[in-house]
Amino acid sequence: MNVKGLLSRILVYVVGLFIMAFGVSLSLKSNLGVSPVNSLPNEISLVFKSFGINLSLGNAVIIIFSCYVLVQILIKRRKFPLIDLTQVIFSVIFGYFTNFTGMITDANNYLTNLPLRLVFMAVSMVFIALGVSIYMNAKLVNMPMEGMTLAIAEKLGKPFARVKVVVDCSTVILALVLSLVFLHGIKGVGIGTVLAAICVGLLVRPIQKLVSPALTQFCFGSVEREEEVQAEGCVTAQD
Repeated sequence: MNVKGLLSRILVYVVGLFIMAFGVSLSLKSNLGVSPVNSLPNEISLVFKSFGINLSLGNAVIIIFSCYVLVQILIKRRKFPLIDLTQVIFSVIFGYFTNFTGMITDANNYLTNLPLRLVFMAVSMVFIALGVSIYMNAKLVNMPMEGMTLAIAEKLGKPFARVKVVVDCSTVILALVLSLVFLHGIKGVGIGTVLAAICVGLLVRPIQKLVSPALTQFCFGSVEREEEVQAEGCVTAQD
């Protein structure tokens, strides 16, 4: 494999994670609810804080995402590709990015003005969709939640998209249960969670059309080279 090309792809992947983390921090700032992917880590963070334990969202992300990788290992067992262990590394990077961008945006100092909160929520969805579009173009490995969803879909023989809906809904429901049981109310999950579940996916496709040509050129040199890399089995399956 071309080392320069691989480093370019890793750089693009990491940049995508940073932009996505910035979007997550903006959604926290709006206090209207985080995206389904981050709803469970966010709720775990809030529950720990209610017990006087300062577990940042970024650290909660690392813990929960690592558990998602463990689930993949339990499902696939000997068929689990060792390269997918890099999901843990990227989860740690994403976790630290979430903590860093949270400090930049002062995410825990929630906004109170509703119109401004809505603006922050809308901008956060654009950033998350942009981050997803960028890191997907690197064609490296799935992020842990998508990797777990893909593993479940393959095990059950069901379409990825259908299983993803179930997994997303399950994590949000679990986050709601934790909130009701430990926080005695609904915190961290809200209208923003629902909007992110709907809008981020809708935004990814048009954004990809804008950024994909330049990113493909940067990572692979050409579309033909990208197809060669995929044919060599260097890319984890995406849906």
